[in-house]
Amino acid sequence: MSAIVSRFRVHYEKFRLDTELEFPDRGVTVIFGRSGSGKTTLLRCLAGLERSPTGHMKFGESVWQDESLNLFLPVHRRPIGMVFQEARLFPHLTVRNNLMYGYRRIDPSQRLIAFDRVVDLMDLHPLLDRRPQGLSGGEQQRIAIGRALLTSPKLLLMDEPLSNLDAERKQDILPFLIRLKEEMRLPIVYVTHSLEEVLQLMDTLVLLQDGRRVATGPANEVLSRLDLAETAGPSVVGSVLTTTVAGHENEFSLTRVQYRDRFLYIPEQPLAVGSRLRLHLLARDISIALGKPETPNSVLNMLPATVLEIGPTDTPGSSVNIKLDVGEPILATITRKSLAHLKLKPGMKVYASVKAVRMVHEIEEN
Repeated sequence: MSAIVSRFRVHYEKFRLDTELEFPDRGVTVIFGRSGSGKTTLLRCLAGLERSPTGHMKFGESVWQDESLNLFLPVHRRPIGMVFQEARLFPHLTVRNNLMYGYRRIDPSQRLIAFDRVVDLMDLHPLLDRRPQGLSGGEQQRIAIGRALLTSPKLLLMDEPLSNLDAERKQDILPFLIRLKEEMRLPIVYVTHSLEEVLQLMDTLVLLQDGRRVATGPANEVLSRLDLAETAGPSVVGSVLTTTVAGHENEFSLTRVQYRDRFLYIPEQPLAVGSRLRLHLLARDISIALGKPETPNSVLNMLPATVLEIGPTDTPGSSVNIKLDVGEPILATITRKSLAHLKLKPGMKVYASVKAVRMVHEIEEN
């Protein structure tokens, strides 16, 4: 498998990026971390906007930077497209001419995508003769993405492209990003501080802390690691399950999804039966029972599980993280008192209860 390999060390007065990375040159790689972790600096190094004095970067078989050989491709020579937090459109040009600005930069013999295909992909036909003023933030970002695609990039870099949009506009633009991923087969590196906005997109997750990479791998593998629970934080640590929409119960405003041979209920989703849907299960929303309740109760979602691993119990605080196997790993956060009461041990058969109302997280305002 071909990969993107990099090594960057950049020193500032109050911050240092010191990281080595290797991830697939396909799918969507999400760079995630708290504010100040180095996400944008890393993206700028990948783009060639920032030069690491001892840096190295290889995209597939092409070396873009090797300071030991005094090799450094500047940003304009790298086959990349970039999308920023702001759309950065030319206000005096129509949408069509904003798009053509990127398209004209590429020699016709080197173009990898047609103008009309990008317009169709991002649904820009109704906007072509308008100017950016008066367009919504979501519409402007769709244009910015289209302009980046029309430079025929081999790698698309996105620096928190949804961060300036409200919750409704984020929901509007996500289907276009999903289409982009599925139809273009273009490797994307996406920087974010909100995993919820990229949950349906990400294939590989890079977790940064204080300028260093602390984990890289498939999203569920990273999120369900016990040793990363403190780094990721309670609003992130948990697991990702890929499910299929099995039906809707409109009278209760619920959607029924299938995970393996089990069904789970989540808040109603506007998706067709058969659609794939990823669920982010936070560890703090999972409770553990030794057996299935014999009497009716309010819990709709229970998964048979096996205890895989128990996190450290000698750390400050009242809680402990438990790794469970429900067909793939999930995490549960319970109190240390509950751990002692249930006498949990690796290998035990238990039930994991999931609070339905928290299973699918709405995209929140920043």
